[in-house]
Amino acid sequence: MHPYEMATMMRQRGKQQSIKLNYGSLYTVVGSLTKGGFIEPQETEREGRRPERTVYRLTGAGHVELVDWLSEMVSTPAKEYPRFEAALSMLPALPPEDALALLADRCTQLELLLVQRQSVRQLVEKQGLPELFWIEDDYATTLLQAEQEWVQRLRKKIAAGDLAGLETWRAFVADAEARLAQ
Repeated sequence: MHPYEMATMMRQRGKQQSIKLNYGSLYTVVGSLTKGGFIEPQETEREGRRPERTVYRLTGAGHVELVDWLSEMVSTPAKEYPRFEAALSMLPALPPEDALALLADRCTQLELLLVQRQSVRQLVEKQGLPELFWIEDDYATTLLQAEQEWVQRLRKKIAAGDLAGLETWRAFVADAEARLAQ
């Protein structure tokens, strides 16, 4: 494929949901892959008055690199740094009541995302696309469901006063507010 065709196909397949894509840098990436010997020009084509487009193909070295890279990503867990995890690490900076309200907002947003994903999934299944080609969506949906359940449990613990350290949290916030009032 040529880079424009690659970008079009990735958009059509919704790959931006799973991979952080910068379509503007696709030509730079193609240049780097070519320079590294992982892809090579196969042919140049032109349709009507459109500019020439170079079609690329994977080289043997590119195939080996792809399999190695993908094998490592599939087999080896890696620490990722989600924003929500970072926010949770700083949750004591918020008053517990504010945290409860914000977590309720998050649950609502998660529910909306799950409903959207379910609608897309039904459409994809209706179109007969095999599960293999949307398996990452199934994984992401499962993670969202687990997050929603976890946030709901956390909210219940905070609301019921059952979260270990809740009194320390309240004292920390009260102390910070008192220092700011001075």
